[in-house]
Amino acid sequence: MSPDGDEELVIEELVEEFQGELLHGAPVSGSGEQRCVHPDRDSYPDVVASLRAEGFWMCSDLLCVDYLGYSAPRNLPVGIGAERFEVVVNLLDPTARERIRVRVQVPESDPEIDTISDLHPGMINPEREGFDMFGISFAGNPDPSRILMPDDWEGHPLRKDYDLGRIPVQFKAPSSAR
Repeated sequence: MSPDGDEELVIEELVEEFQGELLHGAPVSGSGEQRCVHPDRDSYPDVVASLRAEGFWMCSDLLCVDYLGYSAPRNLPVGIGAERFEVVVNLLDPTARERIRVRVQVPESDPEIDTISDLHPGMINPEREGFDMFGISFAGNPDPSRILMPDDWEGHPLRKDYDLGRIPVQFKAPSSAR
């Protein structure tokens, strides 16, 4: 069997292992030995709040993904439709030494999701970065301004369809100025 076939077999086994499992009303899948919960956009803050109350009180990371042009399997449970964008949150339960990943599908036609910065204040800036780089708005974020790009910048540079312009960089003075 090819290496790709082995990887697909492992993914199928993980999907079967977690198939039908719900956590706080959201479907669950597996990624290695880590569980992934897949809430919809509306229940996302509630699921994160429930996980926090359950012991996953440490939010280590929030990131955005653009799947434009991605054709490989995405390991989504049955009933979860793949969208262009995904918000991924990694939560830790330090007492139980356990991790859980929250993956939320965000459509290109309405790239907005509620903030979790009221539950995890350290996520204010990662949410700002998600807007700045991918154009995903986080409703309720106390500071929705750009964080990496100038305020007048047009577009979102980490989107796969962003036009890669060229800005000439000059590291030293031209030889005629010497």
